[in-house]
Amino acid sequence: MQVDLIAGARPNFVKIAGLYHAAVTLNSPIKIRIIHTGQHYDHNLSGSFFEILEIPEPDINLNVGSGTQAEQTSAIMIAYEKALQSKKPDLCIVVGDVTSSMACAITAKKNHVKVAHIEAGLRSYDWKMPEEINRVIIDSISDYFFTTSFKASQKLLKEGKNKENIFFVGNIMIDSLMRNWSKFRKPAIYKDLKLGKKNYLVLTVHRPSNVDDINQLKSILKTISSLSNGMPIIFPAHPRTANMIEDQKLGISNIYLISPLDYLEFNYLIKDSKAVITDSGGITEEASVLGIPCLTLRNNTERPETITEGTNELIGTIPEKFKSYFDRLFKGQWKKGNIPDKWDGKTGERIIKILEGLEV
Repeated sequence: MQVDLIAGARPNFVKIAGLYHAAVTLNSPIKIRIIHTGQHYDHNLSGSFFEILEIPEPDINLNVGSGTQAEQTSAIMIAYEKALQSKKPDLCIVVGDVTSSMACAITAKKNHVKVAHIEAGLRSYDWKMPEEINRVIIDSISDYFFTTSFKASQKLLKEGKNKENIFFVGNIMIDSLMRNWSKFRKPAIYKDLKLGKKNYLVLTVHRPSNVDDINQLKSILKTISSLSNGMPIIFPAHPRTANMIEDQKLGISNIYLISPLDYLEFNYLIKDSKAVITDSGGITEEASVLGIPCLTLRNNTERPETITEGTNELIGTIPEKFKSYFDRLFKGQWKKGNIPDKWDGKTGERIIKILEGLEV
């Protein structure tokens, strides 16, 4: 079987690495063509991931670059269609919910190539999030569905998907986390600020609802700072967000803006932190497996198992309501959490074995 494995944004690389290494470990006859759409083109956001995660350079780089949602979608579809015309695979595998996954899934389907979706069935029901639109579209046209949880599988069944094509395999992102755990390394900021275990917080904010309105962002940052017990708050920020904050001259002394970190450095930072404050879905999964308290700046989540089983809590986006969560954190009353079923580092192997048995 010949498959195209699509990646384009930072979380994608972590996920495809798990599948690639599983194929190597199992000596699978499946032939993988890695397609990098170029949606993320900064070295720390994409290029370094191939080196760090020990996956080969992409067979094809579509080099679409930046642009609006529509511009990126159309550019990816045009470029990927040319790749399909050159060589058509038996199956197109997309992961997650980014623009690259949605655009390539549509293009493959229109070119009569079957589509498999890893992380199928996730739903936040928040139509303001581009990711929700992407994942619903992908699932509406996919042929095979690989889910992270039993609940995700149940949602797909309720949407009318064929039970025979739904596979609860676990979380592919955790494969890479466990494979690289021993390789995590201290970022420069750790040494510069003399950080130690549990004496700092990690912050990541990127969703438009939190960062596009500078007054909302200022309120979030000032409130978190005031509730942090004076702990350093390490904030790896996208350059655009960092520039917005610096232009406002907020003067929050314990928030340290740094450039985005690579995968090994960022997870070291989370592993040793007191807690992580984020609006990222993927980070809530990693924090739960690492056993780190996670405060999510959202009103909903497509990953409910990080709350019901993991260390995550939704604290919302209204800064005035943050205090009770920080009080629990600093009083040592945060829940311990457990690792959800099949988040064991073997999801990629389960997927490869299933793929080998498919007739496509």
